[in-house]
Amino acid sequence: MSSETLMEKPMSGKFRCRTQSWYIVLVSFLLWLTLYMCYLYSSSVTFRKRGHSFVANNHTGFLDSSQSFHVVVRDDETQDPSHVEDIDIVDNVVDDDETETDEDKTTEFSDVEEVNQVIDSMLSEDQNGTDTDSAKDNEDVTSNEEVKNMDEDDKPVVQSSAQDKRKEGRSTKQRKGTTANVSERQRDKKSEEDQERRKEDRVVKQKETANVLERQRGENVEDQAAKRKGAANFLERQRGENVEDQTAKRQENADVSERQREDNPEDQPVAKMLPAVKSRTERPQRPRRRERNKPADSLNPVMEKRIEKVVAEPRRQNPVQAGSDSCSGRYIYIHNLPRKFNQDLLENCRSLSFWTDMCGCASNLGLGARLSNDEKLYSNSGWFATNQFLLEVIFHNRMKQYKCLTKDPLVASAIYVPYYAGLDVGRYLWDPDGFMRDYDALNLVKWLASRPEWKRMWGRDHFLVAGRINWDFRRDPKNESDWGNELLNFDESRNMTTLVLESSPWNYNDFAIPYPTYFHPSRDDAVFQWQNKMRRLKRRFLFSFAGARRPGRHESIRNELIEQCLASRRRCRFLECDKTQKCHKPANVMRLFQNSIFCLQPPGDSYTRRSIFDSIIAGCIPVFFHPGSAYVQYIWHFPRDYNKYSVMIPESDVKTGKANIERILTRVSRDRRVAMKDEIIKMIPKVIYADPSSRLGEIEDAFDLTVKGILDRVETVRNQMNEGRIVNYDFEEEESWKYFAIGKLGPHEWDAYFSRKIGKHGP
Repeated sequence: MSSETLMEKPMSGKFRCRTQSWYIVLVSFLLWLTLYMCYLYSSSVTFRKRGHSFVANNHTGFLDSSQSFHVVVRDDETQDPSHVEDIDIVDNVVDDDETETDEDKTTEFSDVEEVNQVIDSMLSEDQNGTDTDSAKDNEDVTSNEEVKNMDEDDKPVVQSSAQDKRKEGRSTKQRKGTTANVSERQRDKKSEEDQERRKEDRVVKQKETANVLERQRGENVEDQAAKRKGAANFLERQRGENVEDQTAKRQENADVSERQREDNPEDQPVAKMLPAVKSRTERPQRPRRRERNKPADSLNPVMEKRIEKVVAEPRRQNPVQAGSDSCSGRYIYIHNLPRKFNQDLLENCRSLSFWTDMCGCASNLGLGARLSNDEKLYSNSGWFATNQFLLEVIFHNRMKQYKCLTKDPLVASAIYVPYYAGLDVGRYLWDPDGFMRDYDALNLVKWLASRPEWKRMWGRDHFLVAGRINWDFRRDPKNESDWGNELLNFDESRNMTTLVLESSPWNYNDFAIPYPTYFHPSRDDAVFQWQNKMRRLKRRFLFSFAGARRPGRHESIRNELIEQCLASRRRCRFLECDKTQKCHKPANVMRLFQNSIFCLQPPGDSYTRRSIFDSIIAGCIPVFFHPGSAYVQYIWHFPRDYNKYSVMIPESDVKTGKANIERILTRVSRDRRVAMKDEIIKMIPKVIYADPSSRLGEIEDAFDLTVKGILDRVETVRNQMNEGRIVNYDFEEEESWKYFAIGKLGPHEWDAYFSRKIGKHGP
């Protein structure tokens, strides 16, 4: 029998067995469908537990279909972040874990219970079925209704589960949006912290880079210093070889000349060499008082034995003018120095002073601008606004006009070094770094010591002009920030003769020459006319003083002098040198001195003053209060008898009030005044420097007297060397002022003034 026949319902009567089979098939289908739905749901829950998300992006909904599920899985496997740009994977995992809470478990358990209830009801109906058709029909109807109810119940369950999933999706989106905001703030905070950390790292790296660069620079500087040192050593070795070659040549020349002298028995002197002056790095400590006046090389007893037998290399006579040479013994050779020691300083004249226009002062060969004679105070020509610190330039230009110059150093009696020492150090006097102040001076002495001219007398025939007071060149070697440089402390300089505006009474290698004045005549007649004018002048004041107070110096007597001058009313005239700079105008100074019989000349910042020479030019008798102001200074220009041209009042009497200036000067007799005035007027040519562009006739000015003094001193030193004597060994160096100014040693009335070194600023 076919299955279709069996499934047909008879027209009459009822088949129980056939009805039960249909029922079983239907129940089985429903069970299968329910189990399949449970499987799908459990698979989706398991997938969420693994940390995957069904959200494609912020604008897509929850994915229900298996096709969408597989698409998401494929995107995750390919690691394509296009669907999850704005979602943090960690946050999604946490949200999925949180969504799988009691709601998911409750939904799952409710579906399983419903399926179990249906199965139990079906089994119970099979066991308790009736035999009547009506009951069966009722059961069929009931079963059909139950099936319908089950279908209808299953639909709400599926719908409710979908709604729950949508709600869960929306809540998940909300939680994810909140989490995204929190995570965004956290990311902003982290980015700020990262930026700060990067800045700190950048600063640290920059510091490390700067340290590395600094170390590299230091290494480069050290390498450069080593290279320069090596180059200097190489040059020094070359110079040494050149000096040896020159020495050998001179020795050959000396042998030739000695053979020639053997033919002429009248020529007796023999030339030998003295030991070289040691370099700066090899200099010994300063000698003690007993040995300070000895040459640096004579401190060694072995050297002393050699010096006893040594004579200076003789001068070679000029073969052209031999026999009738008017310049014999007066020849001077000018060293050709590098430009940085003289001409370059003038070309950079704006750097010479912070307060004065030195470019204008250096005009007219160092004399300055010409002065007009509107007030009839000067001559019609020969007057200039001369700066006192341009003495080096004036002297150099005058030396170029010297009539006994020679280009052969072997013929010269003295060698002039045209180094502008005062202009050089003046640039750095207020600089605390002593290295710059010593730089050019040290290079100069090294350059001189390397020259063959130096070896003749080891620099004792060399001289230079330093246009400042000696204290500007005698800095304390132990205090580099002290005033001035160490030019006069160098061993080479101690062999030379230095001409300064003010010398040290306790040293033998520097000599004072007059300050430059405003008067620089070009003819002898101009000097004579000026002297006659000063003799005829009628003077209104007994005495006068031009200067400033010294309130910070208790030992100065200027305050007492000013008070006495103001108290004398009409007998004294005071020109105050305050901030108005009245004393810097030549007319004010010359008018004051030309109207005064006596001019007070107390010490200022040092013993001497330029005002001394301005008063002499005006025919005013100077009044001194310390012998260091003139008497032990200008030994080549002033008479040794100071009473012939000046008045001396002890400064201690003025300080204690014992001395009344007006009373003392009034007691000077008229005859003595006239004699002193005549002597002062005679001294005018001796304290002026003639115009370098011309040459005086019979008159000897300050330049001529200075050159004569230098030649005499060099000749004396040469004789001492030829006799085997140590130069300047006849007296203690601290008693130099006695030996040169007075001519004899022993106790003296001025010992109280020079018993101790008062200092570079004077008393």
